[in-house]
Amino acid sequence: MWANLAQDLPASVVVFLVALPLCLGIALASGAPLFSGVIAGIIGGIVVGGLSKSALSVSGPAAGLAVIVLSAIQSLPSFEVFLLAVLLAGAMQIGFGVMRAGVIGDFIPSAVIKGMLAAIGLILILKQIPHAVGYDGDYEGDESFWQPDGRNTFTELWLMLQEQLSMGAVIIALVSLVFLFWWDKRQPKIKGFMRYMPGPLAVVLFGVLANVAFGLWAPSLAIKPEHLVQVPVAESFQGFLTQFTLPDFSYIGYSQVWITAITLAVVASVETLLSIEAVDKLDPYKRITPTNRELLAQGAGNMVSGLIGGLPITSVIVRSSANVSSGARTRTSAIAHGILLLICVVSIPALLNLVPLSALAAVLISVGYKLTKPEIFLRKYEKGWAHLIPFVVTIIAILLSDLLVGITIGLVVSALFIIWRNFRAAVFHMQDENNFLIRFKKDLSFVHKYELKRLLSTIPDNTNVLIDLSQTNFIDLDNAEIINDFLDNATYRDIRVTLKTVPGSKVQQAIKAV
Repeated sequence: MWANLAQDLPASVVVFLVALPLCLGIALASGAPLFSGVIAGIIGGIVVGGLSKSALSVSGPAAGLAVIVLSAIQSLPSFEVFLLAVLLAGAMQIGFGVMRAGVIGDFIPSAVIKGMLAAIGLILILKQIPHAVGYDGDYEGDESFWQPDGRNTFTELWLMLQEQLSMGAVIIALVSLVFLFWWDKRQPKIKGFMRYMPGPLAVVLFGVLANVAFGLWAPSLAIKPEHLVQVPVAESFQGFLTQFTLPDFSYIGYSQVWITAITLAVVASVETLLSIEAVDKLDPYKRITPTNRELLAQGAGNMVSGLIGGLPITSVIVRSSANVSSGARTRTSAIAHGILLLICVVSIPALLNLVPLSALAAVLISVGYKLTKPEIFLRKYEKGWAHLIPFVVTIIAILLSDLLVGITIGLVVSALFIIWRNFRAAVFHMQDENNFLIRFKKDLSFVHKYELKRLLSTIPDNTNVLIDLSQTNFIDLDNAEIINDFLDNATYRDIRVTLKTVPGSKVQQAIKAV
C-alpha cells in the first residue's frame, strides 16, 4: 500500500475535486440538506474504502438514487426518519453479503458493462457542457435523461444556447480542457516532482486564480457565485457539529420506513455490483473484486451514514473512473479522498467555494472522453454483431433513460443474442441422397424446440436417418417427446432411424421415459 502512495495520493486529490460538487449536487436533487451529501462522500471514502477489497472503486452518494431519496424524504414524516431507513438498508446489504448475493454481478455480459461505461462517458460530456459555459440548469451529478419539469438532456443543451453564456466560465473551461489533454500526453515524459502533479488540481487552481483576476481586471468576465462550488459554511465548530443528524428510532415499526429501506438496499446493491464490474474492466492490473465483501462494506457504510445524517451510498462509476484515469493503484486513493473531504469541509469551506464549476466540468468532460473514445467502438465492431449490438443498445438505452433501465434493456438484448447463437449452433445436419445425419452439438432446451421440429418435418419418406445424441449431455422432456413422436411415425413413413446415444446416459433415459 505504502509503495503506491506516489500514484494514489495525486489520484485522491482528483477524486476529491470531482466528488465534492457531485456530493452537493446529488444532495440538492434529493431534497436533503447539502451537508448530508458531503457526509455520504466522507463515509464512502473512509468507511467503505477501508472495508472494501476493491482496489479502485470509489463510493459516495449516487445520482441513481436521487429520485428514490427525494420521494422517500417527501413521504416520510421527517429527514430523521429517512435516516433510519438508510441505516436499515445498510443492515440489509450486510445480510445480502452474508447470503452471497454478490454473485449476481457475474451474470452481466461484458458488452453490457462496456456499453455502460461508454454511456456514462457520453452522459458526462453532455451533462457537463452546460456547466462548462456557466449554465447550471441541472444539478451537478445528474445522469438521468428526463427531468421532473419535462426537459431532457438535449433540451437542456438547446436552452443553454438561448441563455447568455458566461464568457469567463467558457474561457476557463476551454483552457482547462486544452491543458488536460496536453498534460495526459506530456506528463509521462516529465521527471521529478511535477510528474506527480494531478492535471485536474492544476486546472482547479488555474480556475480560481483566473476568476480572481477577472474580478480585479475584467469584471464582465467574473463568474457569478451561483456558478461556483457551494459548500455549507458553519460559523463555528459547534455550528459544524449541528450539521450532523441522528435517525429517529421511534419509527422503527413504521411500514413505510421498511419499504424505503428495502428499496434503497436493493437498488444500491445493484448499482454497486454494476459499478464494481465496470471498474474491474477498467483496472489496468485486471484485479477482481470480491462482490460479497463489497456488499458487506457498502452495508457498513450505509449504516454509519444513516447514523450520522448522510445520504445512502453506492459504488459510483463516475468517481471510480476518475480514480482509474488519474493513475490510482490501490484503495488508499479512495480512503484518502474521504479524508480530504473531511479536512477541507472542516477547515477551508470558504476557499472551496472559490472553485468555478466550469473548471470541474472540464475535468469531468476529459474523464468522459476517456470512457468513450472512438477506438472503443471500433474494437466492439471488430468483435462482431453479437458484441456490437448489445453494446450500442445499452449506450442508447442509458442515454435515453437512466442507468438501471438502460442496463436492463442491454441485458435483454444480450440474452436474446445468447439464445439465438445457442439456437443456431446446437443442430447440425447433412444429406447424402437418401441418407440424413442429424447431430446435436449442445444441450437441448426449450429454445431448440422450433428448430428440431422444423428439421424433422423436412425429412422425406423412404429415407435413412441417423440421429446422433452422443455429444448431448441434457435434453428436456419437450425435445425428447418430439424425437419420440418422430420415431413412432417413422415406421408408417418407411423411414429407417438409427438413434446414437451414450448407453445408460441421462439423454437415453429421457427419451425412453417419454
